[in-house]
Amino acid sequence: MALAVVGGSLLSAFIEVVFDKLASPELVNFIRWKKPDKLLQKMRSQLLVVKVVLDDAEKRQITDSNVKEWLDLLNDVVYEVDDLLDEVSTKVATQKKVTNSLSHLFNRKKIVSISKLEDIVGRLDDILKQKQNLDLKDIPVENNQPWKPQPTSLEDRYDIYGRYEDKETIMKLVLEDSSDGEEVSVIPIVGMGGIGKTTLARSVYNDGKLKQIFDLKAWVCVSDIFDIVKVTKTMIEEIIQKPCKLNDLNTIQLDLLDKLRGKRFLIVLDDVWMEDCDSWSSLTKPFLSGIRGSKVLMTTRNENVAAVVPFHSVKVYHLNKLSNEDCWLVFANHAFPLSRSSGNRGTLEKIGKEIVKKCNGLPLAAQSLGGMLRRKHAIRDWNNVLESDIWELPESQCKIIPALRISYNYLPPHLKRCFVYCSLYPKDYKIQKHELILLWMAEDLVKAPKKGKTLEQVGKEYFDELVSRSFFQSSSHPTSGNCFLMHDLMHDLATFLGGEFYFRADELRKGTKINRKTRHLSFTRFSDPVSDIEIFETVKFSRTFLPIDYKDFPFNNEKAPRVIGSMLKYLRVLSFRDFQSVLALPDSIGELIHLRYLNLSYTGIATLPESLCNLYNLQTLKLYCCSELTKLPGAMQNLVNLRHLEILNTSIKEMPKGMGKLNQMQNLDFYIAGKHIENSINQLRGLPNLHGSFCIQKLENVTQAEEALEARLMDKKHINDLSLEWSVCNNNSTNFQIELDVLSNLQPHQDLKSLSISGYKGTRFPEWMENCSYYYTTILSLHNCNNCSKLPSLGQLLSLRRLHISNMISVKTIDAGFYKKNDCSSVTPFPSLESLYIYNMPCWETWVAFDSEAFLVLKDLYIQNCPKLKGDLPDHLPALQTLAIRNCELLVSSVPGTPTLRTLEISESNKLAFHSFPLLVERIEIEGSPVVESMMEAITNIQPTCLHYLSIKDCSSDISFPGDHLPISLKTLIISGLNKLKFPMQHKHELLESLSVNSSCDSLTSLPLVSFPNLIRLQIINCENMESLSVLGSDSFKSLSSFEIGRCPNFVSFSGEGLSAPNLTRFIVYDCDKLKSLPDQMCTLLPKMEYLSISNCQQLESFPEGGMPPNLRIVEINNCEKLLSGQPWVSKDIFTYLKVWGPCDGINSFPKEGLLPPSLTSLQLFGFSSLETLECKGLLHLTSLREFHIQSCKKLANIVGERLPISLIKLSINRCPLLQKRCHIKDRQIWPKISHVRGINIDGRWIQ
Repeated sequence: MALAVVGGSLLSAFIEVVFDKLASPELVNFIRWKKPDKLLQKMRSQLLVVKVVLDDAEKRQITDSNVKEWLDLLNDVVYEVDDLLDEVSTKVATQKKVTNSLSHLFNRKKIVSISKLEDIVGRLDDILKQKQNLDLKDIPVENNQPWKPQPTSLEDRYDIYGRYEDKETIMKLVLEDSSDGEEVSVIPIVGMGGIGKTTLARSVYNDGKLKQIFDLKAWVCVSDIFDIVKVTKTMIEEIIQKPCKLNDLNTIQLDLLDKLRGKRFLIVLDDVWMEDCDSWSSLTKPFLSGIRGSKVLMTTRNENVAAVVPFHSVKVYHLNKLSNEDCWLVFANHAFPLSRSSGNRGTLEKIGKEIVKKCNGLPLAAQSLGGMLRRKHAIRDWNNVLESDIWELPESQCKIIPALRISYNYLPPHLKRCFVYCSLYPKDYKIQKHELILLWMAEDLVKAPKKGKTLEQVGKEYFDELVSRSFFQSSSHPTSGNCFLMHDLMHDLATFLGGEFYFRADELRKGTKINRKTRHLSFTRFSDPVSDIEIFETVKFSRTFLPIDYKDFPFNNEKAPRVIGSMLKYLRVLSFRDFQSVLALPDSIGELIHLRYLNLSYTGIATLPESLCNLYNLQTLKLYCCSELTKLPGAMQNLVNLRHLEILNTSIKEMPKGMGKLNQMQNLDFYIAGKHIENSINQLRGLPNLHGSFCIQKLENVTQAEEALEARLMDKKHINDLSLEWSVCNNNSTNFQIELDVLSNLQPHQDLKSLSISGYKGTRFPEWMENCSYYYTTILSLHNCNNCSKLPSLGQLLSLRRLHISNMISVKTIDAGFYKKNDCSSVTPFPSLESLYIYNMPCWETWVAFDSEAFLVLKDLYIQNCPKLKGDLPDHLPALQTLAIRNCELLVSSVPGTPTLRTLEISESNKLAFHSFPLLVERIEIEGSPVVESMMEAITNIQPTCLHYLSIKDCSSDISFPGDHLPISLKTLIISGLNKLKFPMQHKHELLESLSVNSSCDSLTSLPLVSFPNLIRLQIINCENMESLSVLGSDSFKSLSSFEIGRCPNFVSFSGEGLSAPNLTRFIVYDCDKLKSLPDQMCTLLPKMEYLSISNCQQLESFPEGGMPPNLRIVEINNCEKLLSGQPWVSKDIFTYLKVWGPCDGINSFPKEGLLPPSLTSLQLFGFSSLETLECKGLLHLTSLREFHIQSCKKLANIVGERLPISLIKLSINRCPLLQKRCHIKDRQIWPKISHVRGINIDGRWIQ
């Protein structure tokens, strides 16, 4: 039985968009009774004829190439029709006067426009003739029932039906120690696509048993196109739970190395395809800094991947298909909502079990079909799926699982278009929900909403339904935010259906040719989008130019806007995000009349052309982090369809006039209140639909309370986070009553979640801030409200969780009024407050305690820079976990002995005392003599057993650790400014992992490492009497991974036997004037060292005999003249990144021939005071060099020799005036030696 298409084909939705445009009253009235009208009516009739057979054609295209070719021809024509109608509609909408004449539109271009219509009609005639030969049928189309989200038993948990034994086995492998002594073990889960590898790995990853076992966890999707920078950055982001801003591979890997050092970690590498040994070796280098028991859990379809992993401990686990019974459980959980009870459920279950048999044991197939059938209640619908002839189509013809094709077949046509659009993303890309919805809107994939809804809300409904149907999967990681993933097989389906109309530039690397039919183009990091002009000539009808996770370094993309804007006239989506070399847009940008989405974030743009305001259709303008941008175009008010304006982290000083006319605006980061009526705060009256976070700046320009009232903040119900900011300025002329009235009239709606007030000049706060009806407010910040002597009554904000108070210079007392008003006596003060931060309160003297009801759930209390505060802190804080007090010199309170306290930080608060030491404290940071003495006495009396981090600083007294022992649980010890401290050396400190000694322990002349057998990090700074390290008593320091010594003027040498640290990865030495040599035998004793930094060690002449360590990657040398002018470095062609600083006054030419290793890929020279000549002979053998950066070499004027290395793709010269001048004029003696370099940047500007 053939499967009726539910809702229609992919192309039918596109044709419906065309019909809507043809029927628009503006267009109909404009062309009525004219020749174009007749042509358009004929075109509509032609499209109606083909539309009825599209459902049959969509199904048959899989097996019949002629049908697919016919569909592609039709799709191509429909794109052109839509472009033409969009152009006409735009011109109609922008006419100042609409008359009966067509002269406004078809004057000089009349023939061209009509001929284009005639050409389209003729091509459609040909397509209709071909239709007859293909014998396409009119398949009945069922209407979709309205979709509503329904709960399933899958919500908020991971179900792994049939995988319990698999999970237990994997858990045992993850939890067991390596039997072969390796620190890191790898567990590859191998199985076919859709079999549940990722779900199983996720279930293991999120298992609560692992929390106590692993110090760090990270989840990374690797995908088939391996990007080592992206993968490594993702690991760091997973660990630090925030974005990683690094982009250089060497720097990123060093950062990851530091994060993993001495930790037991679990890293999941999901969807791995990479079989290259060198890539694996590079990726896993940082893993070597972990400790024994660390695991890498990997999912892959290819067992060969496991064979090239550079670890001996590899235990492959093969994942088999689910049984029909387990597959049924997956299907049933998606097919039968918790809320459904149906009289025919028994029959549906019987049919469902037959469907499950056809899923071939793949849970993804069962999940997809179950999600699709969840909204189908009729037995006939289920039978249609069971009896579909799609099950019989060979998978080899399109490499798509039949179950997924059926799920797609049942999508409504508008969702099909949205789903296929996602093929622009690379596999395993974290799709941002809001961003994708904006792109769908720009591409006209979202239907115009019914009254009461916005386009964004409709787009959200589309997205949620695709999630419900398992076309998207929610990302399970905190750093992902509101992000989603597409399963690889779903991505394959979208790519197949997108065909020639969607193209990812990374396909060029696979030899795929781009087609003139392409309408949507994306590209990813480290590709050069404008190097091949022919591509843009081929795709001149493209609607989408979209960089995804792109980094333009080291490419010069300054010409990108001019090239793309002149060649791609039909763009709806245009993004130059991260094109750091783009400094300006051409005026021709205003000719892109179809443009709806423009992203210029992270570019160097300083001004925007006025022609930008001609973009009538523009919906989204993103200028995030355009730090050079100081103003917006003056005619912004013309962008009447603008809905999203992102301007955070720009340098915009004022708003253009008439912003209130942009009444479609949904998201605006901030508004700067101006002094003139055209840009004053009352313009906000015209922006009633603002959503999300919003900030009003320069409120000092609001001089009349009525102006603030006209902003109508109370009516802006969709703002969640509101910031009100006055600039820091002179208060002498402030009218305090007007200030109060202005803030009173800026009262927001009562569903607000977060409020911040900064720089307010009034003497008191308005009453609405104390209103307990602000039930949803969870975050409140008050900053720089200098004239307020009293805080508002905030204790009655029932949901307040986080409170920040800072720079309130007139506040002297926090009294009972802070907790509650007199008329709210029944309210428990601060019933939800978890974090309280009070900073920079120079006049605050007294904190009046309330009764024991206040602060019952307070976890974090931070008080800093309150020099006059005295008396006691609140003494009843039963939930307190973190207490930090800094620079409160008069505070005489004793530290609360709250049993829940885990972290204690005290500095420059010398009158505090430890009378009741918190027994379970884990982390202490103490600074200042009296408080250090008090703390050391408390430690002596208590002997804490949970303390693992201790930092003590700046105590001039003669102190020592109790019993010459460190606390038994201590893992990290930082001591600074404790000159008289006698370090306990007679005992071994078995648990200590990190030791930092700075300006302390004057009696210490040699540090015996044998006292710290498990030390991972060692730092010695400013120890004037330190002369050497002693390694006597131990053959090897296996745990040591990071070593730093600096500013030790008497440090002469390392141990004569060398420093045997087989896991050391980072070695730093600086300002050691008497040091003449590095540790002997570095090549063999430090085999894993990757980073070496040497600064201001003038006596160092060479590296140790035998050369550098074999895994060395990064070398930084600062002002070591003898080392830079001595013998060639023996490096075994390993390290790739070299950064060299001057001044090195004796060096006037560099580098000496043969000095540098040929393995270098990046070379940087800084601050050579006498350098005059760059020697090509010393560089020519660097055949892998790609980047060369020269900075602050003021005497450098010459480049001698043949030329710079041919491999070089970026040359950057900054603050080298003599050489820069010769480069700018393309001096005949200089230019031939550098002209082959693809990108040449002089002081931030590209000259090539």
